[in-house]
Amino acid sequence: MSITALDGKRFAEMVIQGAQHLSNNVKMVDALNVFPVPDGDTGTNMNLSITSGAKEVKNNVSDHIGKVGQALAKGLLMGARGNSGVILSQLFRGFAKSIEQKETINSVEFAQALEAGVETAYKAVMKPVEGTILTVAKDTAKKATAIAKKQPDMVLFMEEVLAEAKASLNRTPDLLPVLKEVGVVDSGGQGLVMIYEGFVAELKGEKLPGVPAGAPSLNELVNAEHHKYAQTHMSTEDIEFGYCTEFMVRFEGEKVKTNPFSEEKFRQDLSQWGDSLLVVSDEDIVKVHIHAEHPGEVLNYGQQYGNLINMKIENMREQHSNILFEESQTTQAVQATPSQQEEYGVVTVSMGKGIAELFKSIGAKVVIEGGQTMNPSTEDIVKAIEQVNAKKVIILPNNGNIVMAARQAAQVVDQDVVVVPSKTVPQGMTALLAFNPQATLEENEQTMTDSLSHVKTGQVTYAVRDTSIDGLEIEKDDFMGIVDGKISVKDKDKLEAAKKLLAYMIDEDAEILTILQGEDVEDEHVDELVSYVESEFDQVEVETHKGDQPLYSYIFAVE
Repeated sequence: MSITALDGKRFAEMVIQGAQHLSNNVKMVDALNVFPVPDGDTGTNMNLSITSGAKEVKNNVSDHIGKVGQALAKGLLMGARGNSGVILSQLFRGFAKSIEQKETINSVEFAQALEAGVETAYKAVMKPVEGTILTVAKDTAKKATAIAKKQPDMVLFMEEVLAEAKASLNRTPDLLPVLKEVGVVDSGGQGLVMIYEGFVAELKGEKLPGVPAGAPSLNELVNAEHHKYAQTHMSTEDIEFGYCTEFMVRFEGEKVKTNPFSEEKFRQDLSQWGDSLLVVSDEDIVKVHIHAEHPGEVLNYGQQYGNLINMKIENMREQHSNILFEESQTTQAVQATPSQQEEYGVVTVSMGKGIAELFKSIGAKVVIEGGQTMNPSTEDIVKAIEQVNAKKVIILPNNGNIVMAARQAAQVVDQDVVVVPSKTVPQGMTALLAFNPQATLEENEQTMTDSLSHVKTGQVTYAVRDTSIDGLEIEKDDFMGIVDGKISVKDKDKLEAAKKLLAYMIDEDAEILTILQGEDVEDEHVDELVSYVESEFDQVEVETHKGDQPLYSYIFAVE
């Protein structure tokens, strides 16, 4: 049967199968990452992001496709992880904006929405790189516009759209030389193609292979119990506002007519009743999260604008004693006293207990556990900003794949937040040491950003597959030395690889070398490395710290 109008319920099923198909192929997408390092996580990031969007869709299914699109955009926004996840969220944010007033859409309107998504995503990326997910999305949207003019049947239309997405994906190595050198297509583009494959399968009434019987639902895949993260670092008596209150208000015409809704005023008014406030709104609803002592007052206020839906109130004091027994799965934090707001707070990201302690010792207030293997989501960073409890917040992502999510989080919260785009742990430490509590936020942003160029970062890790890149023939399990993102040396022996890397990094201008010892490195090997530096580079002062970081045996900072 021909489908010429796409409604909300059918689109919701398309999103859910698209998310499931990507989830089933995460390892394959991860394996497409160019570097043969054990932290390829594009598939993981995109999966967690689209799963968050699909969860929101499942909770807000409607015949109105515009409302389903808004639910998808909201879920993706808060669940976005890594550059690929943030770009994906922006693609569907623009898509959703384009269809927000429509109950159903046809092929022309679907193509227009794809174009709007591409425009939004390109604006979100400071320096777009062709040969990536952006290119696949752009080529697909352009082709969709041409196809839609002659093909009203949504099934046939989407089959041709998918064909172009696959063709564009196959062209990515011609646009990005490093892909051609390694012999892979772009991993983010592949993830997007898989989502589109799920869309087409659902339209055709098919189920893609690989969905295991009894697989967990999307609700089970996303853990929303974020207060475990917050409360493991405080005492019960520190909980000033005892009820976690979440609800939505569906705007009611007469109420909004007499009492026009302003998100800024709404947020400001709610702030008098609690903290940890998050407000997200669109034309139809406003979604609220707040820690309040008297949730009834908050709900009464919300009711001025419409009907209350999806209400949830939890007594955090009652939960607290049980939560203290559980380790946070994703985040460790140092929390300021909730009732005492500080002038400045720094949020940073690290992997490894020792590195986290080092960041705390030099001034970080909240340390999010994450980095190479698990990029924190926008929502994780938002929660960290809330926990720092400061008027002005500085975020140090310490990973190039976290910068976009950090910037997205900074736009969501109602605080003065800047992101200093540190891409490595050494850069983050250098920036934090440049922080001046007496300076303005703008001055600190400038000074800390300028300091990033004053340090060189080196990392030693192992290869997860054979490859040829940057003129090096690398075999599986070889140890590689990476300098500021470029594989520069290799060796079969870990210690020898570290020595080669230091010889490559240290020049006559180098004065200080900091060695962060990974969890797989013995103390005697660090001692041998220090002796090597002292004998070969006597002008360099050496500092060592137990970073306990996984995957990277050594992280070097040369200043």
